[in-house]
Amino acid sequence: MTDEQQSRRPGNGSAGRPTLEEVAVAAGVSRATVSRVINAVPTVDPRIRAAVERAIAEIGYVPNLAARSLVTRRTDSVALVISEPPGHVAYETPFLNRLFTDPYIGRVTAGAQEVLRPEGIHLVIIPADPPGHHLVLRYLRQGHVDGVLLISNHSADPLPRQLYDLNVPAVLSARPAQPVPHSYVDVDQQAGARMAAEHLLALGRRHLATICGPQDIPPGRERLVGFRTAVGAAVPHVPGDFTRASGEAAARRLIERYPETDGIFVANDLMAEGAVRVLAELGRRVPQDVAVVGFDDSSAALDARPPLTTIHQPVEEMAGEMAQLLLARLRDPRRTPRSVIFSPSLVVRQSA
Repeated sequence: MTDEQQSRRPGNGSAGRPTLEEVAVAAGVSRATVSRVINAVPTVDPRIRAAVERAIAEIGYVPNLAARSLVTRRTDSVALVISEPPGHVAYETPFLNRLFTDPYIGRVTAGAQEVLRPEGIHLVIIPADPPGHHLVLRYLRQGHVDGVLLISNHSADPLPRQLYDLNVPAVLSARPAQPVPHSYVDVDQQAGARMAAEHLLALGRRHLATICGPQDIPPGRERLVGFRTAVGAAVPHVPGDFTRASGEAAARRLIERYPETDGIFVANDLMAEGAVRVLAELGRRVPQDVAVVGFDDSSAALDARPPLTTIHQPVEEMAGEMAQLLLARLRDPRRTPRSVIFSPSLVVRQSA
């Protein structure tokens, strides 16, 4: 074996693995050229780039990501931050319980991964509950990720503005409660709630009510406004916190106060699933006695008995759009923020 062949063998570097210099020898180019290819410098000749990439594959070179990040200032990681701000209204169910039992989070993760994974970007899920809110902000400030996909619906949440002030690229999962120059993706919440009301009215239900979401977040408010627009401002409503348990409790209160209710719009499927359980316990048949419509078209809609008629929002597509907007922002920091609004649709099953 010649000295040149020996130098091309994997594992000949000082750390026991192929080095940048070995890639350069194998490709017949300089070390600086290999570095430009690895760091995706666009001015490299395509033929040279192809030769370097072949050499990398042949000898099994793995770039030192820590060293690369010093050059590119990129971590190839994006944070999915689920935020609940300090000083929010107290919910019955603890934050982390709500976070990890909500099918919405899994759907957002799947949709974002579909876009980010082919780009070689890792998704880091970060809960930002009140006790650790400042720690999450510090982590983001220190540059551990390239950008943020932010699930934050609370009017009082300072994080959207703080990310802007720190120049951390971010895309929001809903229209921000306060004006802030971030791109965001949302569904037409009011239109979805109106669809639910119109469907219940078309079924001949005349004593309608709603189990609404928290009124300190835009989706909770918007869905209640949309339902009231179609039915009337005086429609009975009982709030929940988007959990199954809160749907059960709200359904009990609703039937106790308004026993004549024959149609209920529930502001998400988890609460609707809980409401259907309680209606059965109270001897109310669904849909014969009380028709129920949910919102989200999540796995909870299929788990309910009977399966829920619900308002579909394309969560995976919305999350994918969030990821696309963030990638565009990372490629061009001067890019103007955009809003993308998706249309909801009615999915008819057995509950209404």
